[in-house]
Amino acid sequence: MHIEELYRIFLAHPSVQTDTRKLKEGDLFFALKGDNFNGNLFAKQALEKGAAYAIIDEPIDPADSRMIVVDDVLTTLQQLAKHHRQQFNIPFLAITGSNGKTTTKELIHAVLSTTFKTYTTEGNLNNHIGIPLTLLKVKQDAQMAIVEMGANHQKEIEGYCKYALPNYGLINNVGKAHLEGFGGIEGVKKGKGELYDFIRASGGTIFINTDFDYLEEMSAGILNKITYGTQHAAVTGVLIKSEPFLEVELTSEPEIGIIKTHLVGDYNLPNVLAAVCVGLHFGVDPKSIKTAIEQYQPTNSRSQLLEKDTNKIILDAYNANPSSMKLAIENFAKLQADKKVLMLGGMAEMGEASLAEHQAIVDLIGQTNWTNVVLVGGDFGKINHPYIYFNSSLEAKEWFKNQSFSNTHLLIKGSRSMKMEEILN
Repeated sequence: MHIEELYRIFLAHPSVQTDTRKLKEGDLFFALKGDNFNGNLFAKQALEKGAAYAIIDEPIDPADSRMIVVDDVLTTLQQLAKHHRQQFNIPFLAITGSNGKTTTKELIHAVLSTTFKTYTTEGNLNNHIGIPLTLLKVKQDAQMAIVEMGANHQKEIEGYCKYALPNYGLINNVGKAHLEGFGGIEGVKKGKGELYDFIRASGGTIFINTDFDYLEEMSAGILNKITYGTQHAAVTGVLIKSEPFLEVELTSEPEIGIIKTHLVGDYNLPNVLAAVCVGLHFGVDPKSIKTAIEQYQPTNSRSQLLEKDTNKIILDAYNANPSSMKLAIENFAKLQADKKVLMLGGMAEMGEASLAEHQAIVDLIGQTNWTNVVLVGGDFGKINHPYIYFNSSLEAKEWFKNQSFSNTHLLIKGSRSMKMEEILN
């Protein structure tokens, strides 16, 4: 079946699902498969549950006209997403980076949504399946679209750009994330820089943080640059305070002045400046930008400040890598508090650098006096350190329940696989 023909079916049934458990009447079911699952086996069930059509790549029931057989379901999903994307002549902003890209995306979405009908990536659906699904959720009333791009190896973002076709790009930073897949920090730069490569080749526009020299180097040859940073940029801002929440003064925008956020940590300063920069470029009223950022509340274990009895907990357990872990610990060390407890989970996808990177975190911890330090799982269990150690977050949870903390500040952080948020459940 040609993509144009499938697209006509999609227009009649503009809701795509890849999980029969979430299926609604009239959906299109795409039978994806991987190493440990095969959606083709659930195609009949999808139709029985009300799917209008099932797109499959293994013959299940040739007699059922609602079964659409293609060469490869994933490729077809991506091609359909590209065809849908090509129907729009609006700004499509792609965002990537090692740390904070989801927060940046959420802030920009909050700002643009004050003025435009804006669609964006839901949660962190930022991979080879999530990005096509994000594109296919963009409706005809769209005025703006934001696509988050995650990656753990080279050529991944290059592939995403081929069907997302961004005309605006933003790399918020490059750090020590997914070192195993990228093959080191230079590999990370090259992988993230694939977004710049696409923008450069297509004549698009980037929003760039001038505080990071490496971004300037990576963006060489891109003609359309809109700058933000703490100085020497079109949009500038400085840190006013970072506790309990981040406050930023927009030094280039007196109409905005000081923004009082609900974000924890001075490392969120660039994310705020990016949102302001994007909003101003697209003509959002400065007062609306200020209000949108001030009203944004972080969720999903991303730099959340929680209060439990007399204790204050920074829950930043959605993900972790050496760069973000270092920033979080340094920020927590600066916090004015008598009693501070660190509960840190292991960092995943570090490859050959893993032991050294975990040792570097232990060395960093040792530079500050803490009430308690608890390390959980991963390669923290393979290095020598003087701290409390547990194999899992469930073990750490039992320890936490047996403590009698009062008027204590806690930082809970770790890679997604560590499930550090379970300590509080």
